[in-house]
Amino acid sequence: MIIPFEHSQSAHCETGVLSNLLRFHGADVSEPLGLGVGAGLFYSHMPFIKVNDLPITTYRTMPGFIFKKFCRRTGIKVKRFKFKDPEKAMLALDEALEQGLPVGLLTSVFYLPYLPRAFRFHFNAHNIVAYGKEGDEYLISDPILEEPVRIDRKMLIRARFAKGMPNTNGQMYYPTHVPDDLNLNKAIISGIKATARDMSTIPISFFGGKAIGYLASRLKNYEKKYGEENAKMYLGNIVRMQEEIGTGGAGFRFMFGAFLQEAAVHLGNPALQQKSLEITKIGDLWRSFAYDCGRMCKGRAPDMNFDLLSEQLKVIGEQELRFFSSLRKMDLKA
Repeated sequence: MIIPFEHSQSAHCETGVLSNLLRFHGADVSEPLGLGVGAGLFYSHMPFIKVNDLPITTYRTMPGFIFKKFCRRTGIKVKRFKFKDPEKAMLALDEALEQGLPVGLLTSVFYLPYLPRAFRFHFNAHNIVAYGKEGDEYLISDPILEEPVRIDRKMLIRARFAKGMPNTNGQMYYPTHVPDDLNLNKAIISGIKATARDMSTIPISFFGGKAIGYLASRLKNYEKKYGEENAKMYLGNIVRMQEEIGTGGAGFRFMFGAFLQEAAVHLGNPALQQKSLEITKIGDLWRSFAYDCGRMCKGRAPDMNFDLLSEQLKVIGEQELRFFSSLRKMDLKA
């Protein structure tokens, strides 16, 4: 039971699964287009919510929102399932595969044995595609890997039913109807406007572009508040959330820039090409910030301190607010 599914390595799991699944159904949707139409780029810092005793910093929308918003804006119909019983979840997966449908699965990174041990941590929002089964092994297209892999049934159950936040609940999904002619232009405009609005207009300091400046103001007090070692641990978590969990930091800025390039062509709007260059430069600032934070955490930055890191982050926040405010005001026509 093997579906002729084309695996393609991607920068991010959810946008990669979106692109790969839709390509199987005949819609040539790039990963950046999935991110942009799905309005996946976001930012928040919530010190009052902690995971493993560390404050939450996110660089993207909630897991699953990109896929849902993309499909809603383009008229794609999707079936989604949650389960309490692992056996029922596996039976539903087998039935879909027997119908020739590759299936998106929500899994925990920690229980995917094909990943290197250093990459396996407790993150319960990793998207993969199951596209076949041989005996007790499932054929898996994991978008962050170069080649397809296999996983034993028992381990797949563990990955699909990992406890924690969020609870995976055996979630699975697959498209049931993809229009022959996707109305991409209107969807592109909706995605741009939603991203720009969420990043530039939310008045609460924990969300959007304002949250970057909020974290910057807290960062300069980390060492005094938490002590040297704990401050480095908090700092390392910010970078891990930026560059590893969800790849939503600099990576999403570069991908959003690629989306704006595609949008410029679709909409015949050269101004979006210039906007693509602007957000790419901001992505470079995020990458430099992560690099300097990493040096600090490893004790290799005698020229760096929390005040300087705070200033870097403040500049990034100011630039993002200006960028998304300007993008929101653009006159975009389908």
